[in-house]
Amino acid sequence: MEDNMSWLKAIAGGVIGAEALNVIKGYVEKQGGVDAVVKRFRDAGFHRQVESWVSTGKNEAISAIEVGQAVGVDTLKKLAQSTGVDFNKARDLLAEYLPVAIDKATPEGKLPPPEKDAPKTSTY
Repeated sequence: MEDNMSWLKAIAGGVIGAEALNVIKGYVEKQGGVDAVVKRFRDAGFHRQVESWVSTGKNEAISAIEVGQAVGVDTLKKLAQSTGVDFNKARDLLAEYLPVAIDKATPEGKLPPPEKDAPKTSTY
């Protein structure tokens, strides 16, 4: 898991604060990796946005409300609690930094292979 999450460390240097890094890392890890997060957002109807994050072009923004719809209230509550931020802050941080994280994890416009030891579904 550590090697697969090195892309998160790569974006941490000055681009993303520790609080945001904890939220993004916590969410991606609990979902089972980048591929699982992309699938969740596609399944929630945000195909256009998530495809822009994976592709080599410009990232389309996603609103905090849309993130809430894709992630779900219960998952956001548990994520906020586990990372020590409030619900709205967790949602806002995901909306701002998840596109960057997915973009950095897919520099060639392709998803990394699924993580072998990752949970199949959210543990939140």
